[in-house]
Amino acid sequence: MLARTTDPIVAIATAAGRGAVGIVRVSGARLVPLIDAICGRSLRPREATYLPFRDAAGGAIDQGLAIHFPAPHSYTGEDVLELQAHGGSVVLQLLLARCLEAAAEKDAISGRPRLPGLRVAEPGEFSQRAFLNGKIDLAQAEAIADLIDASTEAAARSAGRSLSGAFSQEIHTLRDALIHLRMLVEATLDFPEEEIDFLQKADAQGQLVSLQAQLDAVQQRARQGALLREGIKVVIAGQPNAGKSSLLNALAGAELAIVSPIPGTTRDVVSQTIQIHGVPLHVVDTAGLRESADLVEQIGVARAWSQIEGADAVLFLHDLTRVDRTDYAQADAEILRLLSEKLPVGVPVLDIWSKQDAAAAAAASDTGVTLSARTGFGIEALRLRLLEIAGWQAVPDGVYLARARHVEALSRAAEHLSLAGEHLAARAQSLDLLAEELRLAQNALNEITGEFGADDLLGVIFSRFCIGK
Repeated sequence: MLARTTDPIVAIATAAGRGAVGIVRVSGARLVPLIDAICGRSLRPREATYLPFRDAAGGAIDQGLAIHFPAPHSYTGEDVLELQAHGGSVVLQLLLARCLEAAAEKDAISGRPRLPGLRVAEPGEFSQRAFLNGKIDLAQAEAIADLIDASTEAAARSAGRSLSGAFSQEIHTLRDALIHLRMLVEATLDFPEEEIDFLQKADAQGQLVSLQAQLDAVQQRARQGALLREGIKVVIAGQPNAGKSSLLNALAGAELAIVSPIPGTTRDVVSQTIQIHGVPLHVVDTAGLRESADLVEQIGVARAWSQIEGADAVLFLHDLTRVDRTDYAQADAEILRLLSEKLPVGVPVLDIWSKQDAAAAAAASDTGVTLSARTGFGIEALRLRLLEIAGWQAVPDGVYLARARHVEALSRAAEHLSLAGEHLAARAQSLDLLAEELRLAQNALNEITGEFGADDLLGVIFSRFCIGK
């Protein structure tokens, strides 16, 4: 892939299908000959020009806007040409083919192809070029895809903050503070004979504590951002006719699952993504858990357990109209036992006491949620509990969309800083280990923005310390 990053590339930049406007984008070096061939004239930089797009015979394929972004002032950092035509799929395919054709045609003066090597871009390659050419970092590149895929308004706004560089700036601030701390440690290691204690004079302990506090704040916002992007999977489980399908319909606000008094109506998985305060929750309705001689129902129950085992949270429904029956209570207890065996440690199980409107008894437990899917009683309380289970904290102005890998990298950085604190307390006996833990913490932060290049520590040392004196 790296060997091909110098090839000029072209692609249709708008979604497939019909639309008012469609865009064909070209990126590479020295696009002027291609511009002349397709547009029939030169273009002023970054100025939209209305003109016909010409075929090989000089006829018009379509009329639209052409914009030339000379390097480095473009999205990819290379020369970029955008052809904005009518959004029919045939028109855009003709323009794409014309770009490839014109690139291969030989220039009348030089006798060489106008744009040798032009090829159709691979998925994400324009953004990859932007990253490789330093126009965006890795976190911003991922934010582009996250903004396109955002399923909620909150996720879109958070992705926009990441794309603007808010998340990256936080990481850069942490990294700069970490580099300064590493500088002090390296200076102490390199000049042990000096009377000056660099670490004590610069309050390295205070700097490390402050750095850990900053990292903790970034971690919290990143976890919230990851939640906005990924959401959590919530599986509704329970015996047949406990009200599982009714609860799914109530949460979704639509009749998605068939509701019937006949036990075993739901035999397959029914899922729906809902939004609660902008947080996506993937809610799954499953078949009633019981032993059955019906082969189809057995398959449904097996699929239910499969969904339960992959859940982030389980809503265990208890039918308040039947909880006083011994056989029903025993079946619930058996399901609870199986849940404790099959679920990974830490996956919460929330007791839901359903059919409140039809039950004579009050809630059977103070720890769960009592509700009625028919009347809506308790549904809002359940929504709030689901947000609590998900770990959502309302900090809308500071959240940026993050991925699981970002959260994991921040956690590793925090672990290395914690170990660094232990070594710093030991001072002279562990300075080498302290330096290594700080280096590993910086590497973890660099993974987020994609800055895996040369270590910039020496530059900081030489610029801030008079080494030659």
